[in-house]
Parts: sequence; C-alpha cells; structure tokens
Amino acid sequence: MRRVLIIGPCGSGKSTLARELAPLLGLPLVHMDQLGWQAGWVETAKADLNARLAATLAGDAWLIEGNYGSTLAPRLERADTVIYLDFPIRLCLWRLVKRIAAHRGRSRPDMPDGCPERFDPAFFWYVMTWHAGPGPRTEAKLATFTGDIIRLTSPRALKQWRTRNNLAIADGTR
Repeated sequence: MRRVLIIGPCGSGKSTLARELAPLLGLPLVHMDQLGWQAGWVETAKADLNARLAATLAGDAWLIEGNYGSTLAPRLERADTVIYLDFPIRLCLWRLVKRIAAHRGRSRPDMPDGCPERFDPAFFWYVMTWHAGPGPRTEAKLATFTGDIIRLTSPRALKQWRTRNNLAIADGTR
C-alpha cells in the first residue's frame, strides 16, 4: 500500500482512519476537503482543484481520503489500494450529528481554516441518499479498478482488518 484512497459515505470515519493510518504506513496524507474548499465554505475552482490533485497524484506515495466523485477516476488510475468504508447510513448519520456537536462553530482538522462545522440539511440529504446516487456512481467507477479493494462494512470489520494487518493504533482502541 503506497498509493491509497479511503472512500465511503460521509460520517463513516474516513478522515479519522486516514489520520491514524498515514503515519503507520509512512505516507503523506491529503484530505480532499482541504483541496476542495477555501475559507468561508467557498468551493475551490475546478481547474485549481484538478491542478492541486494532479500534483499530489504525481507523487510516488500518498494516502488520499475523501469522495469527490468528479476526481475519483484520476485517483483510481494511480492508486494501488482502495479502502472503502461501506458502513450503514444510519451509523454515518449518527456520527455526523456527534461530529457537529463536537466541532460546531470550529473547523475540523481535515478541513481548511474558516470552514466551521455546521448543520446543513442538503449535506444530510446527500448522506441519506448515498445508496441512490453517490454510492452507485462510486461502485461503477470501482468496477474497472485493478488494484486491491478493501471493503469494510462495519466498525467491527475495520477493527478486525487493522488487527490482522498490524495496523492498530498504540492504545488499541480501534
């Protein structure tokens, strides 16, 4: 695993897993949200996003977390491994509620400064409809991927995978 993508529904724990795995694997970490947003929740222009992503993809090793379906194809072309946190949507929604409560009014570590956590009904709708739109589009792009796909369907499956691969964090809680 030298060029790794972590994808899955929002609230599945992509950023948390990425922050923990990147140092264990010795890989530079890139959060797609840091490429895709600017302060004040301003979207990065598509040309700028693609240029920033291309610079990352040119590297020999990296761990990129985030969905951004419009950028998935070039990332898949360079990746050797995809970790897909295919967790239940109910769990993802619950985690989003907890995340908003924990970070409300402040930017999360995986976001640029100036993008404070907030409740956004459209964002919740996006997650609620994952299996009707973003999920099937992601699956279609993954169908042609020739690298390794590690599909984990629950936090328990993630913990078991990490244990099997000696990727547990120091305190062993995940």
